[in-house]
Amino acid sequence: MRLLVIFACVIAALAQELPLAEECDAEKCKLPDCRCSGTDIPGGFEPHRIPQFVLLTFDDAVTVGNIDTYRSLLVGRTNFNKCQIGATFFVSHEYTDYRLLNELYSNGFEIAMHSISHHSQDYFRNADKELLRKEFADQKTIITNFGAIPAASVQGIRMPFLQMAGNASFEVMKEAGLRYDISMPTTQFDYPGMWPYTLDYASTQDCISGPCPTASFPGLWAIPMVAWTDLDQFKCAMVDACFSAPADDDTEGWFRFIVQNFERHYLGNRAPFGFYIHEGPVRTRPGLRAALVRFLDMLSTINDVALVTASELLDWVQNPVSLADYLQKPCREVTLGRRCRSVTCVGLTSNHTTELLNMNNCLRCPRVYPWLGNPLGE
Repeated sequence: MRLLVIFACVIAALAQELPLAEECDAEKCKLPDCRCSGTDIPGGFEPHRIPQFVLLTFDDAVTVGNIDTYRSLLVGRTNFNKCQIGATFFVSHEYTDYRLLNELYSNGFEIAMHSISHHSQDYFRNADKELLRKEFADQKTIITNFGAIPAASVQGIRMPFLQMAGNASFEVMKEAGLRYDISMPTTQFDYPGMWPYTLDYASTQDCISGPCPTASFPGLWAIPMVAWTDLDQFKCAMVDACFSAPADDDTEGWFRFIVQNFERHYLGNRAPFGFYIHEGPVRTRPGLRAALVRFLDMLSTINDVALVTASELLDWVQNPVSLADYLQKPCREVTLGRRCRSVTCVGLTSNHTTELLNMNNCLRCPRVYPWLGNPLGE
């Protein structure tokens, strides 16, 4: 009897496995809805005829402790075409001030998801669909309700610790109406860099922190995190994870370090250049902060560089146009949600901690602190 039970469990597990994605067929996989993984430039353009896109992203909670960094770095900056720069915030739920999240969104920056719990690496490595629904589908509910941010604008995720969960996270993305993942670093396709691609077919990208997706997910986009090269020639996906970097107070060293990594893209195939970081190191390392300001100042003077959100990047990849045509496009407009009614909630209980939690938001005071399985705190 025991063997029959084990056999039945194995058969059930196999039945749930999705078939492997097929090798990409470039004749069938065409823009705007499908793109094979690779380093070729969308639209077949020569590098000098397209913009160099730059992605600046920040991970984790948005709080009163880091909002001043974001305001001083980003607000009021424009690209060469006089359109506002873009930045993308991959937000974890706990401790996030949703009034400030709404402020960032209303100022034209993109809000994406980084999970509710931001639990351990093993937790996400072994997560199944049901758990990931609670982490990401529920987080979308929290952001749209308590942050007064339109659901259609929440389009992407970054897995905590860049830890993939195989096919499960992409199944949940499909169910939740999401558009892209930006969790997968590539060290093999850094020069020339890999461009974003869809998961209709099997990916050729290296898988650093598996399990990585193996099935077909038509229409879902992967934005590869093209690795930087540090001072000792080691690869790093996040700027603050580079093992060998300039000293904290070495502004000139940090600026040279940033520009060297940027030029590998700009003078190559112009794959998107990612400046992926957490706010803490920017605030606490004066050389890094000053160098980042100097770098952003420099980008605003270059007529073929655009600092954009992840969604803006994908808009171009799906419908690539020349630099000349891109510069003629109107600036993006923010689709505002309902007005943020500032609410301060003090001393909320939660089922995940004995600590009483506060929550600033745009909706109401929930009965308990919103968490997995109870995103509205009812």
